[in-house]
Amino acid sequence: MKWPDGFQCLKCGHKNFWISAKGLYICTRCESPLSLMAGTVMHGTKKPLPYWFKGMWWFTTRKSGVNAVNLKDLLGLCSYQTAWSWLHKPNQCNIRQGRERLKGIVEVDEFVVGGQKPGKWGRGTNSKTIVVAAVEKRGKKLGRIRLQVVPDCSGDILEQFVSTNVAPGSRVITDGWKG
Repeated sequence: MKWPDGFQCLKCGHKNFWISAKGLYICTRCESPLSLMAGTVMHGTKKPLPYWFKGMWWFTTRKSGVNAVNLKDLLGLCSYQTAWSWLHKPNQCNIRQGRERLKGIVEVDEFVVGGQKPGKWGRGTNSKTIVVAAVEKRGKKLGRIRLQVVPDCSGDILEQFVSTNVAPGSRVITDGWKG
């Protein structure tokens, strides 16, 4: 899939290569090394490929989902941080560019993420991350969802989020925040 027409060096475009002892593809013209995992979610990994495939299996097949602690235990990883980053890499692949906007009845609200900290809280906070969410309502069930980190809850920011993520003609429901 990476090279549908066969190997092609990214630097010089040459099509001939040899494989090093470390499994890297080396261009015979410019001797530029290239990994099959370069540019993928597995880029820069030091773990064997079967770990990644097992991790993706758990990520995609568990009905209740998987968190970093579960993944660490399931794969026998030593580091929580490794498991945490492995969970976030496949999530980045789940965002489809050019996707269809939400439509019908769409509920929009914002919330803050960041734990307990002194100072302002809610919409007025400076020390937490503000996230806007929009979700399609399908009777008693929820449909597709869109989330976005925003700098503030001003009308301009929220209006831009809605116009980008909700189709014209949809009915937008909010909590009444004037922004």
